Amino acid sequence: MNRRLAHGLLTREGHHVTLADNGAQALARLRQGQYDVVLMDVEMPVMNGLAATAALRDHEQKMGRYTPVIALTSNNNPDECRAAGMDAFLSKPLTIDAFRAVLTHLLRDAA
Repeated sequence: MNRRLAHGLLTREGHHVTLADNGAQALARLRQGQYDVVLMDVEMPVMNGLAATAALRDHEQKMGRYTPVIALTSNNNPDECRAAGMDAFLSKPLTIDAFRAVLTHLLRDAA
């Protein structure tokens, strides 16, 4: 449900969206391309979002770039998310207003 909501909102607002089914797949896609922002579910199979983000940060440091990452989680673990390198935190279930606010803030700061 969260994935559909985020995908629908971003697509309606003209953004190109790339989906991944697990953390390892997300990391592989992030290493191959450049994205404006990432919505990373913390509780993904194969490789969780915390591990995927930490690996992304290692890769980005070598490449000299940075992609804002928004954590999406059902647990109240903002400290753990920040420690992994995530820039913002959204709780499940995702709400449109909270998602828009965080997205606007991160994209404005990145500009």
